[in-house]
This record gives sequence, C-alpha cells and structure tokens, in this order.
Amino acid sequence: MDEFRKLTTQEKALRINLSKAIYGSFAEIGAGQEVAANFFKVGGASGTVAKTISAYDMKFSDAIYGVCDRYVCEDRLSGMLDHEYVLLAERLPHRIETTRFFAFADTVEILNYERTNQGHGWMGLRFQLTPKSEPNECVIHVKMQDNDPLQQQFALGIIGVNMIYGCMFVSDPEELLMSLLDGLTARRIEIDMFRLSGPDFKHVDNRLMALKLVKNGLTKAAMFGPSGDVMQPSDELYKKHVLVLRGRFRPVTHVNVDMLLTSRRHFKHEPDVDRNKIVLVSELTLNDLSPDGKIDEKDFLHRADIICSLGQNVLISNYFEHYRLVDYLSRITKGKKIGITMGIYALQKVFEEKTYENLRGGILECFASLFGSNVKLYIYPALRKDSNELFTLKDFEKELPDNLKNLFRYLMDNNKLEDINDAYVKHLHIISDNVLAMIRKGEPGWEKFVPHKVEEAIKEHGLFDYPYATEAKQINAA
Repeated sequence: MDEFRKLTTQEKALRINLSKAIYGSFAEIGAGQEVAANFFKVGGASGTVAKTISAYDMKFSDAIYGVCDRYVCEDRLSGMLDHEYVLLAERLPHRIETTRFFAFADTVEILNYERTNQGHGWMGLRFQLTPKSEPNECVIHVKMQDNDPLQQQFALGIIGVNMIYGCMFVSDPEELLMSLLDGLTARRIEIDMFRLSGPDFKHVDNRLMALKLVKNGLTKAAMFGPSGDVMQPSDELYKKHVLVLRGRFRPVTHVNVDMLLTSRRHFKHEPDVDRNKIVLVSELTLNDLSPDGKIDEKDFLHRADIICSLGQNVLISNYFEHYRLVDYLSRITKGKKIGITMGIYALQKVFEEKTYENLRGGILECFASLFGSNVKLYIYPALRKDSNELFTLKDFEKELPDNLKNLFRYLMDNNKLEDINDAYVKHLHIISDNVLAMIRKGEPGWEKFVPHKVEEAIKEHGLFDYPYATEAKQINAA
C-alpha cells in the first residue's frame, strides 16, 4: 500500500474499531445516525461503540440534555457532549486505566422536503489521547451544499469519521483540519468554524486555525472575537445590524479608530437601525494578508492581537470585492442594515469599471448587490496627495467619468453613500506603512500615531518586529 494514499472512510472506521484502547459513545440528532453507522458497517464495532443514541424528539432531547431554545446550535452540542462523556467513566470504571474514552455528538438540520432551507449542523468530539487524562475537544460547524438530503446524510457520516480519526491519530492541527474533508470537497460541505482545545492542544491558536479555514478553501469567511475565541458567523451576525471596517490594520492607527467611531455614530442614527442589535466587525481579506501570494502567519497574529486589544470582532474573508462581502452578510443578517466603512480612495476602486470586466452585467451587476436595499457606505475623507486639501464625496463626483456621474447621483439621492463629515482631520496625515517602518526601525515618535493600547501591545509583545520589546518588558516589570 502506498504510504501516502489517504485512507478511505471505511479504512479509518475499521482502524478505530480494531484499536482496543479507543472506546466511546455517539449521540446524533437530526440526520439519522450516519457517523455511528459507518463503524457498524465495517465490522468490529463492539471494540469501539459503547452506545449510540438519537434523541430526535424535542421533549426527549430536553429531558436528557436540558431545555434549549434552539436545537441546532453550539449550546445544544455542548450539552450533549457534557452528558455523554461523563457517563463513560461512570458506567465503565473497569476501563479507565486502559481506555481512551471519547464522546461524539452532532445536531443537524438537513435539507427539508421542500428544499427551502440551508442544511447545516454542529459536530463535536470530546476525547482522550491517553487513558486517565483530561479530555480534549474538537468542535466544527458545517454547511451542507448537496441538493439531496440523502447525500447530505452520507457526507455527514464521512466528516464524522474523519473527525474522530483525525483527533485520535493526526498530531498536526492543520493536517487534522484538512483531513476533515477527506472523501469530500468544499463544494459539498463548508466548514466555517473550527476549534481545537484541551491539555494536548494548548499550543493551538484557534485564530490561526480560522485563517487556515479560509486560506485552504474550506470556507469563504471565518470569525473570532476580542478574546480570541472563534465564532460561527451565522450565529453571531444572525438578524443583527452589521458595521464593517475593511483594512490592513498594519498597524491600527488613530485613523482606523476614528473611522470606526465616527461611522458608528452615523450608523446608529439610521432610522432602520436598532442600537441594541449592532455588531462591529473589523475585516481582513486574504488579499490584504497575502499581497505577494504568501501569508505570513506571524504577521497575521500580530494584527489580530492589535485588533482584539481594542475589543473588536475580526472577520477573515476571501471576499476581495466589496459586493461579494455584502452578499455574504445579507444572507446572514436577513434584511438588517449593513454598513461598510471605507476611505474615499477605496471608493475610487469601487467605481473603476475595469474591475468588473469579467461580470456579464459589469458594474451594474456588482452595484445591485453592493447597494442593496439594506446597505450603505460610509466614506471617510482623505488628504489629496498633491495639495493636502480635503478630498470628500463632493470632490469625488467632479472627478468621475461622465458616464458614471448619473449613477453616483442616484446613489447619493437614495442615501446609499454618506460622507463622514465629522472625521478628525488632524490625523489624516498618518500613513500606516510609514508607521510600520518606524516601528521596525525602532525610530522614536511612532507612538503618537497609534492608540495607547496598540502602543502597549506592540512594546510588550514585540509585534511587527519592534526591536526593543525585551527592554519594554523589563521597564514595565520594574
């Protein structure tokens, strides 16, 4: 056998069944018992399966795992794992010394009979790598793209076996992540949330795993919060008003902060925005992370640390074009307001017709999504490169080609574009690239261009190759 050949689903299940040390239970709700079925079909399941259960009825599910408002959510999955894992050692005390226990669970909504829903689900594994050890945990959220319910069930069975096998036998986190789709493709199943934690995986930074989801094509967008905890975008942004600031954040400067604060003031005063349902998001695209085609993971984590230090949510996406991002968010927010904050020079690129040469409908096709009924762009001014005069939407219109001026006027008349007229113009001279160069060279004075929390983070952790990080730590300790 070629040692580099990937094992099939059946071969993985059989290897687990033949391992005398691996033993656990399966709890599956919503799509049959497709994962457990794979272990029964290959034979030797008595060596692996302690129990299978499908508490399909809501009353049964609540009675076993506790009352839950939603049944396809991470809270329900956590309840299932909590309940099932504890039972293993409680009911099998004679196996504690020699067994690596596991509890697998999933709660899933597959395609309905009318095919009017989006198939998706939560899958998790709580597991030991050595007997008597504290358990680790792997949790993912999947979106199922097959247009047939039976195919969705079949795919779930495969990804479940891949998860158990990967967690038990694959030591490299990225290799484990990629192995989840063995025997599948991202066109069939999308993984938009992945978390690996526990005593054997303390070295894993799940923010980096979120980046790898997008980089490796397992999803188009992934998200994590200010604490670094990964989030599932559809859960966090569902029916929320979302305000997005797109940027490189290399590093975050006073300009970035002012863009966010001023656009938020404008956004929350929109008549169709509920202030209690606003989510602010700072977005990094793969293009901004890899201008030369390669992603510097250390640099990404530096930027993530900085954004998180300011209490912001981070979205990593592969939506270089603004209209694709808006289209993605619109499917999640379900008609709620979406605000995009951008600099006026970025708006120039939006109006460049050559950007849309590959679209059959050209710029009009793009703008139909970008400026939908619930979308508005907040435009931050800039200083003209030649004269240092303020450059706003009023000046922008004058410089547009004649064939686009009526389109621009339509957007202005329908409240789709708005000047951020209360910007702090004294900061407009700050250029991120110049600040980054000063930080790397250790030149004095860069501190005045960034927020205090950003300065502290850079000095304390040596972000962006700051050369005096060790000295700064010693001074702070003293």
